[in-house]
Amino acid sequence: MAQAIKVYLSNQRQSPAKTKSRGEVKVTKQKVWRQKGTGRARHGSRNAPIFVGGAKAHGPTGEQHFKLSMAKKMKKASLFSALSKQYKNENIIAISGLEKLDPKTKKFNQVFTTLNKEPKKILLVTSQLSVKRATKNLNYINTTSAKSLNTYHALNANQIIFTKESLKNLEEHYVS
Repeated sequence: MAQAIKVYLSNQRQSPAKTKSRGEVKVTKQKVWRQKGTGRARHGSRNAPIFVGGAKAHGPTGEQHFKLSMAKKMKKASLFSALSKQYKNENIIAISGLEKLDPKTKKFNQVFTTLNKEPKKILLVTSQLSVKRATKNLNYINTTSAKSLNTYHALNANQIIFTKESLKNLEEHYVS
C-alpha cells in the first residue's frame, strides 16, 4: 500500500521550477571590460553565471518528470488491502437511491449529516454525474468513480460510501 501511495503522489507532482540559461537572460551583449591591461580576469558578457544577474549554471529546466509506474496486479492488491482495512474498521457504507434525490447541494448535505453527526473526509464512489455535481461544493466530500478509485483515496478517507451501481462497476472492473 505504501508503494501505491508513493506512486500516486509522485505522479501528481509537477515541475514548474525553471531557471534562465545564458541565452534567456536579458543583459547587454557587450564585453564587460577589455581583454588585456586591466589586471582582471577575461570575461565575455554579463550573462555568465559568475556575475550577479547572470544565468544559473545547472539549474532546473522545467522538464523534469517524476512519473513512476506500478504493475496492475500490485495496484489491484493494494486497493483491495486498503478497502479491507477500511471494512475492518467499519468505515464502508453501501447506499442506494442517491440518484433519485434532486441534484441540490443542500439535500445531499442533509443526507450526509444524518449519516454522520460531523462528516469529515467522506469518499463517495458513484458514477452519476448529477450526484457528482451536487456534492462538488461540499468540502468534506471527495467524489470518484469505481474505475478511478485508488489506494490513496481509499486510505485518506474517514468513511467510504458506495452507491449500488458503483459496487457493480467495481466488481466488473476488477473481478472480471
